[in-house]
Amino acid sequence: MPHMYILECADGTYYTGSTVNLRERFWQHQDGIGANYTAKRLPVKLVYWEEYHRIDDVFEREKQVQGWSHAKKKALIETNNKALPDLSRNYMQHGRPVIEPVEMTDEDDTRKKK
Repeated sequence: MPHMYILECADGTYYTGSTVNLRERFWQHQDGIGANYTAKRLPVKLVYWEEYHRIDDVFEREKQVQGWSHAKKKALIETNNKALPDLSRNYMQHGRPVIEPVEMTDEDDTRKKK
């Protein structure tokens, strides 16, 4: 089964990856041949994983989590799911979006044929 996983590196950073063989991939990282990032930050510790049925689903999830902040990954690892929305980078930087209604005139509608 494919897995998305998070490793905690010796320097406290997180590495997010995916694999079809979690045990083998972990030992590749631990031996310094898994990824350049982890090879420079050994030893690593497996702190989180999710199992999927389809490889495309696990790859999509990997890419999603890779874009998260350290704090948001930590909340996921600690199963603090309630904190995840508030730890979104966009929310933290810009607050919740405010959408105000805008009136559109016929002149604004460029889709109309002339």
